[in-house]
Amino acid sequence: MAEGKFLFTSEAVSGGHPDKLADQISDGVLDALFAKDPYSRVACETMVTTGIAIVAGEITTNAVINYADVVREVIADVGYNDDAMGICAKTCAVMLSLDRQSPTSPWA
Repeated sequence: MAEGKFLFTSEAVSGGHPDKLADQISDGVLDALFAKDPYSRVACETMVTTGIAIVAGEITTNAVINYADVVREVIADVGYNDDAMGICAKTCAVMLSLDRQSPTSPWA
């Protein structure tokens, strides 16, 4: 690239895009955990595709929440309540792959 020039890139997606839904689900999990244990350590991501939401990462907390219920509540709040929309809060699969954070974490 020529000196003094640069390339700027950015991502923009519309409301209702799976990336936005995934971010809202991750935020919902974080909020639910912090409501019960403000010292929770949360590093989780969500992926959403047709008929399924997958939440994965590492969480260390004393809070007990029903992750699937939180996921479904967020999906319903966004308005995905019909299978014809690609994902439905009432019928979608929710997959969890969560482990505790390493006890040797510098933030422990």
